[in-house]
Amino acid sequence: MFICVIADYGTGDPAFTEVTQRLLMASPDAQIHLLSVPAFSTLATGFWIAQLGLNPGPSDRLIYHNCAPRQDDPEARRDNEGEGLTYALLSNGVKVVGVNAGYTLSFIKDYTKELRVVNVSRGGSQFRSRDVFPPAAAAIMNEDFSVLGDSLKSEQIPDVPPDRIAWIDGYGNIKTTIAAHTLNLEPQTKIVIRIGDVVSDAVYSDGSFKVSEGTLAFAPGSSGWSRGDSGEPLRFLELFLRGGSAWERFGRPRVNQQVTRIA
Repeated sequence: MFICVIADYGTGDPAFTEVTQRLLMASPDAQIHLLSVPAFSTLATGFWIAQLGLNPGPSDRLIYHNCAPRQDDPEARRDNEGEGLTYALLSNGVKVVGVNAGYTLSFIKDYTKELRVVNVSRGGSQFRSRDVFPPAAAAIMNEDFSVLGDSLKSEQIPDVPPDRIAWIDGYGNIKTTIAAHTLNLEPQTKIVIRIGDVVSDAVYSDGSFKVSEGTLAFAPGSSGWSRGDSGEPLRFLELFLRGGSAWERFGRPRVNQQVTRIA
């Protein structure tokens, strides 16, 4: 089995190794890939669950995610309780196990065959993804679904915000949650984009490299997936500075900041 662990522990944090050891106890031959997202960023977590889960990959695949900011209840916590564990079976057969917090399930909620609560303690440890959740994930990996509880309805999951930064890649490209089909512009149209306090001219392009060096493009990027119907695949818009970094151009914004087209 191919297991992708998506969590906000921090790049290189030994927490990833601790969780890996627990998962390998249940599936010793598994291949485990680790993906770190910014701290408490349920939006980035949800984005990568969908990007990895809904696109082609090994048929025997599990995504195990943990981003639990414990923001479902502002009161003092008893026994380190946090948001509950969930199981999703995607339309392509990929299994997803992880905490239902913020936007973690928002990108996949319309692409599931099954979406259910996992009957496991919500507390018991500060490090639940190591100490509490792996046995339930292991049971699901081994086709033991006795740990599953009530179904969740998609309307119980928040919608993806349509105007946010979802990710900043290693080249400084800014991946947004703005669906490409929602922008009806002719290629080479000049626009103005605001992120935080920074405003920049840009050019709408139907392909990022169809702009000259030094030009900021706003174009359908490499992220998205099949919508499972006869329509066009869902693709998200990116801000791309050819020969530079859009992230630097906008003053190094953070994931989840608003992206606004003002002209």
